[in-house]
Amino acid sequence: MSGLCQLLVDGDLRLEPLANQHVEPLRAACARDTEIWNIYPISMLGEHFDKAMEEFHATTSWVRFAVLWRDSVVGMSNYINPDARNHVVEIGGTYVEPAARGAAGVNTRMKRLMIDHAFAQGFTRIEFRVDARNLRSQAAVRKLGAVHEGTLRRNRITWTGYVRDTCVFGLLESDWSGRRV
Repeated sequence: MSGLCQLLVDGDLRLEPLANQHVEPLRAACARDTEIWNIYPISMLGEHFDKAMEEFHATTSWVRFAVLWRDSVVGMSNYINPDARNHVVEIGGTYVEPAARGAAGVNTRMKRLMIDHAFAQGFTRIEFRVDARNLRSQAAVRKLGAVHEGTLRRNRITWTGYVRDTCVFGLLESDWSGRRV
């Protein structure tokens, strides 16, 4: 996992390993969209933020990044459960504040950095798991070339108590290499 935990840069966009100096700016970024958290498995608003951060620190199978655009923290993303033996990693737990979502391709550039880096580290498959209600995120991962491989029905209870369906997408290194030529 240590190979995944590196600074990733694309011009004015940086993914920095999540550290203490990112916590308060991340709290502020998360507060800029009160609606989105209704379709996330956890909430990072108000009193929920500290609990979410505690859970993040307790989980050792995630590689966390603060997303900085123009030197400001605008969100976060993660490598989830990297499986070096099987060469599979998930990218998820991603949040980008509204002002940066469509701006300068922040989400697409961030995902490309993470995908390129994961494949460079020897992973051959990247997975994305998206709430079936989150059509914007589904469209974004499809745009990257990921294939919808199925839907896990009623597989996760969110912080609101909603039992969600999860769409699973896969992106193979061979698919990505073909698109990047």
